Amino acid sequence: MKIFITGGAGFIGSSLVKYIIKNTDDIVINIDKLTYSGNQDSLREVESNKNYFFEKIDICNRESLRKVFLKYKPDALMHLAAESHVDRSIDDPSPFINTNIIGTYNLLEETRNYFKYLTKEQKKIFKFHHISTDEVFGDLTLKQEPFNESTPYAPSSPYSASKAGSDHLVRAWGRTYKLPVTITNCSNNYGPFQYPEKLIPLMIINALQGKKLPIYGNGTNIRDWLFVEDHVKGLVKVLKTGVSGQDYNIGGNNEMKNIEVVEQICTILNKLVEDKPKNVNDFKDLIIFVDERPGHDLRYAINSTKIKNDLLWTPDETFESGLYKTVEWYLNNKAWWRKILEDLNEKKI
Repeated sequence: MKIFITGGAGFIGSSLVKYIIKNTDDIVINIDKLTYSGNQDSLREVESNKNYFFEKIDICNRESLRKVFLKYKPDALMHLAAESHVDRSIDDPSPFINTNIIGTYNLLEETRNYFKYLTKEQKKIFKFHHISTDEVFGDLTLKQEPFNESTPYAPSSPYSASKAGSDHLVRAWGRTYKLPVTITNCSNNYGPFQYPEKLIPLMIINALQGKKLPIYGNGTNIRDWLFVEDHVKGLVKVLKTGVSGQDYNIGGNNEMKNIEVVEQICTILNKLVEDKPKNVNDFKDLIIFVDERPGHDLRYAINSTKIKNDLLWTPDETFESGLYKTVEWYLNNKAWWRKILEDLNEKKI
C-alpha cells in the first residue's frame, strides 16, 4: 500500500511515519511544508529506507498536490498537516485558516479529482483519513460525560474552530462526492520529538535550564493525555480496518489537571537529574502561575469505547509509564531540542 501522509515531519506525523515504516511493508510518501514545527531530524532513522519518500509541498499549493498525486498514485491518504498551537492561533489566526481550512479543501479537491479515475478495485481500497482533535468539541464541566463521536461541535479558539471547519469539509466531501473518508479526534498527545512550545516538553526543557515553569490560571484545567505511539497505532487501525464514513475518538483515558502533570514531571526529574541547575533543590520550586489564556477550555475528556469495541484498539501506556519514557527521552536527546532552541534564538536576533 502506498500512503500519503501530510505533515509527516511534525510531532504526530513523524511518529506515524516511523511506525508504518518499521512495522509494515507499506510505502510512505511524506508531504510536508517544513514550517517551524516540521523537523526532518525526527525522521533520521527512516530517511534512507527504500519505502520512504519525502516531498516538500505546501498543501495550499493545488498544482504541487496534483503533480504528487500523478507521480505516486497513492492507495490511501492520512491528513495530519495543520497549524496546531492554540496560543499562536490567538496571536495570529490567519495561518490556521489558510492551512487547516484552505489546505484541507485543496487536498480534498485534488483527492476527488484523483479518485474518480481509479478503477473499481482501487476505489475499494482507497481511503482519506483525516486526523483531528478533541478541541473541536469545546470543553466540559467537571460533571459532564466525556466527548463521544456524537458530541456537538463548539470550538473555543481560532485553532479549534479551524480544525472544526476542516472536519466539516471532510464529512461534506464524503457525503456529496462519495469519497471514502474517516475522521479521528484525539486527546492531548505527548511523547518524544514533541516541539518545545507544548506543555510537557516546555516544562521538561525549562526545568533542565533552571527556568520558571509557567502554568495558566490556577492549574486546574483538565486534559486527557494520550501517548503519541499509542495514538499512531490507533490511526493505522482506523486506516486499515475502519469503516468509511465513520468517526472514531482516540483518547488516553488519563484525565489530569495541568498542575498535576507538571508536578509529576518535576518528581521524575528530581529522581533522574543528579546535577540540577544552580539554586534548584526541588524542580517544583520553579512552578509559577500566570494569567489565564483567553478562552481557555476547562476540561477535555475522550470516550474511546467505539474504537475499542469496533477496532480492538486500547492504549498500551499508562500516563505514568508514558510520561517517564518522555522525560527520559528529553534527558537523553538534548541535542535535538537544543538545536531547536538555538534556531529560535537566531530568528529573534
